Amino acid sequence: MRRYNAGATSGANMPARSQSVSKSLTAPRTTESAKKAGRTPAKVAKVARPVAKAPKKAASKATKAVKAVKAATQAATKAASKAVKAVAKKVTPRKKSAALRSYDAATVKAVAQSAEQWAKTDLAAVTQKMPLRRKTFVTDSGIPIPDVVTLAERRTESPDNIGLPGQFPFTRGPQPTMYRGRLWTMRQFAGFGTPEDTNKRFKYLISHGMTGLSTAFDMPALMGYDCDHSMSRGEVGKEGVSVSSLRDFEVLFDGIQLDKVTTSMTINASAIVALCMYIAVGEKQGVPMARLAGTIQNDMLKEYIAQKEWIVGPRPAVRIVTDMIEFCTKNMPKWYPVSVSGYHIREAGATAVQELAFTLADGIGYVEECVKRGLSVDDVAPGLSFFWDVHNDFFEEVAKFRAARRIWAHVMRDRFGAKNPRSMQLKTHAQTAGVSLTAQQPYNNVVRTALQAFAAVLGGTQSLHTNSLDETYALPTEESVTIALRTQQLIAHESGADRVVDPLAGSYFVEYLTDEMEKRALEYIRRIDEMGGIIRAVEEQYPQKEIGESAYRFQREVEQGDRLIVGVNAFKSNTEAPIELLHIDEKVQESQIARLKQVKSERNQVAVDAALAKVEAAARGSDNLMPPVLEAVKAYATLGEISDVFRKVWGAYREGGLF
Repeated sequence: MRRYNAGATSGANMPARSQSVSKSLTAPRTTESAKKAGRTPAKVAKVARPVAKAPKKAASKATKAVKAVKAATQAATKAASKAVKAVAKKVTPRKKSAALRSYDAATVKAVAQSAEQWAKTDLAAVTQKMPLRRKTFVTDSGIPIPDVVTLAERRTESPDNIGLPGQFPFTRGPQPTMYRGRLWTMRQFAGFGTPEDTNKRFKYLISHGMTGLSTAFDMPALMGYDCDHSMSRGEVGKEGVSVSSLRDFEVLFDGIQLDKVTTSMTINASAIVALCMYIAVGEKQGVPMARLAGTIQNDMLKEYIAQKEWIVGPRPAVRIVTDMIEFCTKNMPKWYPVSVSGYHIREAGATAVQELAFTLADGIGYVEECVKRGLSVDDVAPGLSFFWDVHNDFFEEVAKFRAARRIWAHVMRDRFGAKNPRSMQLKTHAQTAGVSLTAQQPYNNVVRTALQAFAAVLGGTQSLHTNSLDETYALPTEESVTIALRTQQLIAHESGADRVVDPLAGSYFVEYLTDEMEKRALEYIRRIDEMGGIIRAVEEQYPQKEIGESAYRFQREVEQGDRLIVGVNAFKSNTEAPIELLHIDEKVQESQIARLKQVKSERNQVAVDAALAKVEAAARGSDNLMPPVLEAVKAYATLGEISDVFRKVWGAYREGGLF
């Protein structure tokens, strides 16, 4: 009895060499192949009939078995030949491949019967003596986990649904080689105090092996206020670097060649200003925008869903995002203008399934807006990247990455008609879960981060940030950020994870979770479509309500002891050793305000006013906002002044109450 269906293992997605290897593993050698191996037909017959003096009836059965094997082998070879020809002609045999299954019916039936018998005997006998710790087991998203997952649960699985790395639907990764060709980009969040402080941290991390800059901005910058605004008091440089004008960006990237690094900027409501400042710094260095490489988060939809940092309402905010996508598509081929972010959705209390669904729905929403504008999906989609949270439920997190790639590939091809494979490839950055860090026993956070980072790597991320052990208290110290970076380097160079592509593929449990997450996420996306799309859903606060309920359930489980958090409600310690913390001096605000005053006194105010007028005209009309904002930035108009133009045109946004 074969475990695998011979026809299924020679599907259209499998290259010719792999098919021949597969057949050699699943079919016995024919007489001709035996000759090549130095075996005579007589010897082959002896293998087929190991007992020479067997009764004629038994010999007859053996002969029939050999003939049956030959017929099956010929059929498999014929199917493989057709599949190879289909690939050569760039034809996707969808109807035929849909009928293929990874496991033949007889094998599935036998395994299902064995599992049923196992449950009645072995499992029942053990649980009668020692009951299970819980009546039911589920993932953190509530997906039920069976007593055992076997190939019987994979009975409807199609090889095409898993595929091969670098091939549609990219379940196993967007690239054929993955980390065998190139490791993921290792990032550490850097951004605190003055631009000088963060510039120093950038250079420190680069010297210790970091391969990409990741910039955090302070709350005033995220909300569209300059450092001297009354709303900024007490927040300047506290949770990220303080920037108000192009002068701050010049200091921030001083001595760092922007064509030699990739930069990620975590900023949304005022992202258009930050991107224009980055472009201007590049030009001052002699690096044109076409050569700048990196990502700006710029995902406003998730701000209304989760993070709550905005300037104007959802529709004008998405218009600005769309302007940026259009501009970057035409002028910045190495730049990702949006990092569709599930991270903050998860940090707000969403389950992994909700994070998956709402994030992909956001991405779909941006593509829809671009297509409405007349842009081609194959021009837009390759410029979108995704950003995931990686939490503690190890296998569920691995499955999330795999399901995300599969859903996105099908949506881009089947819903939007994408032709370019790059449009269907979901590229992703990941960050370990900040919300999982605990103030109690903070050194436990090193272990949590390591497990989460390993899940991201096994899930196939292209970029990774690992949190530091002290981030639940404050921005990380140099020592703690070095440990976080070393965590990635250990995984990359000592775990063996870099040597194999998608090592958990084929695991009954992981494939089961991948399918379940896909099914449940698609149900959320269907509901959002019925509501009229993600923008409408956000306005009606549908995702917000779902996340709020999930966050409540999680906290209730912790407080009732149904969910154990080491050091918090289990294995607590009476003594806590103090750890070193990074403190931001209040003098940061004073020095930043002084620099801003100097900028305003030295700039050409007439040029600033003219540039801001052009920004306002574009905002009131339909012209792309990037060119006038870039002009304003170069004239040293400030982040707050440009954001005030948006408030003037569209009004400051206030979210309604939700209970």
